[in-house]
Amino acid sequence: MFMPLSPVSQGFEHLHGWPDISVLERLRNSAAVKPMTYSGKLVHFVPQSAAPQEFSQQYEPRIYLSGEVQTRPNNWHDLFNALVWLTFSRSKAELNRLHYQALLQEYGNDKKQRGTLRDAATMFDESGVVVVSSDAGLCNLLQDFEWKQLFWKQRKAVCNHMRFFLFGHGLYEKSLKPYAGMTGKGVILSVERDFFNQSLAVQLAMIDSMLEDLLSSGKVGNFTLSPVPLLGYPGWSEDNLNESYYDDSHYFRSRPIHVTV
Repeated sequence: MFMPLSPVSQGFEHLHGWPDISVLERLRNSAAVKPMTYSGKLVHFVPQSAAPQEFSQQYEPRIYLSGEVQTRPNNWHDLFNALVWLTFSRSKAELNRLHYQALLQEYGNDKKQRGTLRDAATMFDESGVVVVSSDAGLCNLLQDFEWKQLFWKQRKAVCNHMRFFLFGHGLYEKSLKPYAGMTGKGVILSVERDFFNQSLAVQLAMIDSMLEDLLSSGKVGNFTLSPVPLLGYPGWSEDNLNESYYDDSHYFRSRPIHVTV
């Protein structure tokens, strides 16, 4: 599950203790591509401040306007957020842009509740998983909630032609202690078969570029994010070595029936 973060986390190999902000800054400085916001600011990690009063100092606006990502010490949630910034920098910048624009509109209209755009951005930012596949048939099974057919009967095909890349930093935190029921909010990216022959670094760069384009297209919303039962993926749970694992209807749920009047 943590495979997407393995290149950037290699900087922790000789670390004794928690990776603090200075360590994260060194990782950023050594990155081949430095993360930038859509406002042209270099992303850097800073300590969390007191609750802001001004709009420009709120979490997402502050990132957009200054590049400052507030990061709490000894906090898995914020550490994973930083690592995702360093791994999928273009997509994180696009999500930040979406947040900022939505907040700016809400602020100007004096709205107290967040809109659907920001809901979707938050959901993917926290719980997103990128499903990459070169087989349209497998993608259809996932979208149709045919979990046993996908993960068990097409197990070999899934291993060869479909991969899950965790994106949401909240999802990474949950993966420290995986549990039955752990589900991501997925977007599906279609790739050529040669994608799976590329190095991990190339795969991550391709995903970041495609995901940025998808997010900027405005096609990602609450109803376009597919639920993905993560522990169904072959090898992501010892229990899924048994066919009966996929009979758990509380985890591997059927597709909802929408009734129109």
